[in-house]
Amino acid sequence: MTDARIAGLRVRMGEHALDALLVTSLPNIRYLTGFSGSHALAVVTARNAFFISDSRYALQSAREVKRFRRIIGSLGLFEDAAAAKTLRGCRAAGFESDSLTYAQYRSLRTLFPRVPFRPTSGIVESLALVKDRREVACIEEAAAISDSVFHDVLKFLRPGVTELEIAAEISWLNRQRGAESDAFDVIVASGPRGALPHARPTARKIRRGELILLDFGSTIRGYCSDLTRTVALGGVPRRLREAYRAVLEANESAAASARGGMTARALDAVARGCIRRRGFGRYFIHSLGHGLGLRVHERPRVSALSPEVLQAGSVITIEPGIYIPGSGGVRIEDDVLLGDRGCRVLTRSPRELIVL
Repeated sequence: MTDARIAGLRVRMGEHALDALLVTSLPNIRYLTGFSGSHALAVVTARNAFFISDSRYALQSAREVKRFRRIIGSLGLFEDAAAAKTLRGCRAAGFESDSLTYAQYRSLRTLFPRVPFRPTSGIVESLALVKDRREVACIEEAAAISDSVFHDVLKFLRPGVTELEIAAEISWLNRQRGAESDAFDVIVASGPRGALPHARPTARKIRRGELILLDFGSTIRGYCSDLTRTVALGGVPRRLREAYRAVLEANESAAASARGGMTARALDAVARGCIRRRGFGRYFIHSLGHGLGLRVHERPRVSALSPEVLQAGSVITIEPGIYIPGSGGVRIEDDVLLGDRGCRVLTRSPRELIVL
């Protein structure tokens, strides 16, 4: 696996006329090396592959990192890279402009005064678009945990429980089911706060006659799931029930249409058209979805603005939503594995409105 990823990266480097690439993004380092710690640098050249960290990660990296020459230094990541002459003879070195700060760039220029550096974006991410069997298995396992957590957290929802308490229960259930961590900060939005797509949980108590939006995920070996369901605590107003039906139709229509080879904006249009025809178009205020892997948000971006062609083997989310200020919000999100002729939905929680 590691050998194939290094070989693929070198092909991409050749396409960008690079002799070396400095990888500073931790998810990208994990993708290439297997290292799951929080302090590292990877340097890949035409002939060598270096992994650099410090003594805190000597034992961990010895277990996790293969096919890379490990350098356990004490000067600093870039200083240790310079001391090891990792860029000797390099005529053009790329760095990840999305994760390198300007101060770090200045440090590179000082430490490697003769090396021409070029900003790059998305080189490693382009390799990670298509998931192998092991990656898909990890995402499936994480998705199964999320489904189990959703099933059990329903028993916890009752009038008077706060959004913060619900979020804490979800996080606890995640760990109890075997997740390494939450994939992101849990979102719980009740009543009118459901109109906030990324609402932070508060001390607000949930009430009867409201919708409750739950958005959460888990991680398995670094790979993420991302599940959203919206449930009702007792009967809710007719307009919110209509909004729910519109989102459900959009979710199911998009899942029925999703496949490798179509553009991201074409898939977005399927869901957006469903919501628009039901009269809620102006309340669908975000893109349909995003890629899922070692990051909870990665390529491809599934939006009305994205001409990117979706690839079979990618895992994406399908998450249409309606957000009505002053009333509430609805989102139904699933994780799907794209194939050449369709997709396989990895999350299995019920999509029909659950009334508690």
